[in-house]
Parts: sequence; C-alpha cells; structure tokens
Amino acid sequence: MPAFVIMLRDETLDPEEFATYGKKAPAARGEHKITPRAFYGKHEVLEGDDVEGAVILEFPTFEEAKAWYDSPAYQEALQHRLKGATYRVLIVQGV
Repeated sequence: MPAFVIMLRDETLDPEEFATYGKKAPAARGEHKITPRAFYGKHEVLEGDDVEGAVILEFPTFEEAKAWYDSPAYQEALQHRLKGATYRVLIVQGV
C-alpha cells in the first residue's frame, strides 16, 4: 500500500541554509523509490494557516517512507532544513 510524505513549509528562516538543504536533499534519494506528486506548485489553503509551499512524495510503503526519512543522507540534509525553515511533515498511508 503506498504512503505519502507531506511537507508543508510554514516560514523560511534562513535562505542560505534552506538553499543548502535544497542541494543536499536530492542526493538523499539514494535507492529509495520516490515519486514526486507535488513540488511547491500553485496552491490555495482552504482551511487553517497559510503555507509558503507544499511537497507530496509517494513511496511504495509506509515503511519505505520512514526508512528514507530516517536515512543518514536525509538526516544530514534535514539539519539544514531545520535551520532554514519551519515545516510540518507527516507520513500518511494511502489507499
């Protein structure tokens, strides 16, 4: 059953750190099977707080999504994202 990582960027804090994240994150893909479904495209918030942008990544399973997030390569990139912007990130199992 597929799973989706949903990343909502609330606020950019440090553009340089965020740019470093943008350079490191693609390398963290490694052998993980990731299908981008949305990547900072046009959006409209219908309920709740506004966001600067959103990303939706599809993985074959919940476990594979979690393995990507927990991987050393992504965790290294993540340190720059945490300094560069505030996000809400979740994994949701698909149907």
